[in-house]
Amino acid sequence: MPYALLQKTINQIHPITNEEFEAFSTLLKPFSAKRKEILTEAGSIEKYLYFVLDGLQRVYYLDEQNREATLLFSYAGNFGGVLDSMMNQTPSRFYYETLTPSTFLRASFAQIETLAQNNPNIELLLRKGLTGALSGIMERLVELQCFTSEEKFRKLLQRSPHILQIVPHKYLANYIGIDASNFSKLVNSIKI
Repeated sequence: MPYALLQKTINQIHPITNEEFEAFSTLLKPFSAKRKEILTEAGSIEKYLYFVLDGLQRVYYLDEQNREATLLFSYAGNFGGVLDSMMNQTPSRFYYETLTPSTFLRASFAQIETLAQNNPNIELLLRKGLTGALSGIMERLVELQCFTSEEKFRKLLQRSPHILQIVPHKYLANYIGIDASNFSKLVNSIKI
């Protein structure tokens, strides 16, 4: 049941009462997207908070020379979307794309904002979720600036041991910041 996965994820972030869960979960409506569908484009304001039920997505940046930088992946049991754009209601600098057919529960930012303003425990849930995301981003910045490719790869596997089975290697290579052919050599050289 999709709402059981949602409740499990929420309880890992910050437990809320059954009444609060009911109020939050009723905002989330089923939504599905095809493979390689852009859900949020750079330049647009993120309208939704997504909860992933199935599928694989990524947030990426595209520079003026069409070079991509994969920033993060989302999959079942994760919240998704371009959170800074949603929370600040500013145009996104990033794209949110499905890599596989995906199913979600999603709610509009306006609905979530109204609920949070009227329920301090929901506001605390959102703050703790965002704080956890920020902490992960800070850790990732250290990896990008200080770690070798092998160390970044090992850290990724430590964080998400199943990642090699669900994410195509070309996206993992981009995430780590190495050429796809070098990524294959890296995978083959490390005992997993």
